[in-house]
Amino acid sequence: MIQVVLFLILTVLAVFSLVVLLGQTAYCAIVGRMNKIAPKHLVRLKQSMIFFAVTMLLNAGLITISQLTASTPRIVDENGNTPQNSIAELIQLELNGRKQWISVRGWDKNAPVLLFLAGGPGGTQMAAVRHELAELEKHFVVVNWDQPGSGKSYHAEKTKNITAQTYIEDGHALTEYLKERFSQEKIYLIGESWGSALGIFLVDKYPGSYHALIGTGQMIDFAETERMDYAKAMEIAQSKGDTALIERLKANGEPPYYGDDVTWKSAVYLNYLSAYMANNPEIHNPGYNTLRDICSSEYGLLDKINFIRGIINTYNHVYQQLYTIDLRTDYTKLDVPVYFFLGRHDVNAPTVLAEEYMQVLDAPKKKIVWFEHSGHSPWINEPVKFVKEVLACFLENKTE
Repeated sequence: MIQVVLFLILTVLAVFSLVVLLGQTAYCAIVGRMNKIAPKHLVRLKQSMIFFAVTMLLNAGLITISQLTASTPRIVDENGNTPQNSIAELIQLELNGRKQWISVRGWDKNAPVLLFLAGGPGGTQMAAVRHELAELEKHFVVVNWDQPGSGKSYHAEKTKNITAQTYIEDGHALTEYLKERFSQEKIYLIGESWGSALGIFLVDKYPGSYHALIGTGQMIDFAETERMDYAKAMEIAQSKGDTALIERLKANGEPPYYGDDVTWKSAVYLNYLSAYMANNPEIHNPGYNTLRDICSSEYGLLDKINFIRGIINTYNHVYQQLYTIDLRTDYTKLDVPVYFFLGRHDVNAPTVLAEEYMQVLDAPKKKIVWFEHSGHSPWINEPVKFVKEVLACFLENKTE
């Protein structure tokens, strides 16, 4: 937080000094055409140039330091001691030629490995998972991955080149790295929202690498989900007489959307539904703590900027590529156990689609676990129950 405040102060000072510098430069140019420039004006111009240069150098230095010192906190017990066999690392890897970041955290580095797949595409939940699901670190080596185009991995690949296949390839490469490093034949997967679909893609293509998959906020049919979300937002807006929202929805038209404004058009109904869930008294701990997450130690100042850029730019480019996917027809047979952790009040990823998918899915084990006080994010809404159910589902598969 201190780094953010200093960055903002220095940025304001740099902008102010630039405005003054430009003003003085223009003044001297005008006066110089008319007559000789007074020495005092030249001195002021020089001072402004020096001040601007110094603030820019300080800002560049602060950004560099923040990037180099980004870290994930050490594991500590209730007495403030670090368990002897614990692990807490922030690591840059090269996956298929793309430089990407992961965090690795656990009380025992010999515990089973659990890879958490963040939502998006373009989202980073490296800090959020550490804050909300710290209890999992007592039972697993918990790995969070900033996927290409998100957070610390924003520049791993040019946005225009990122496809769903990019995530599948890099997810597999990361899995192989984790298996080798921690001497595990298989690892566990948890996928959230978009990550829940990515988890399906991975276990479908590489079933021998995974013990089991938990999908939460489960995505099934991307185009149908958007149409249902749009209709739900319109229904709520009409019931509340929210004419401004109704007009914006009508102006954008029914999704799916294509082009350069997918993020902004989708945000109209997605943000409205998120606010609707946040105001639902049945949903506990209803929303992301975005300020806490973005200010967490894992992210340097550039990462904090890319935290937002990924949500906007990467989502805009990749999401429209997913409209042709329907798990109910494309991924009906999986060779690993699959569990869906669904919020009873999720209006972002309609649970009826997940129920339909579960009916047609052929898997060694399959189960829906309902969270009665959750919306789209049971891992945030009911973290205690979430961890309990993760252990119940994964521990029954620990020997498989």
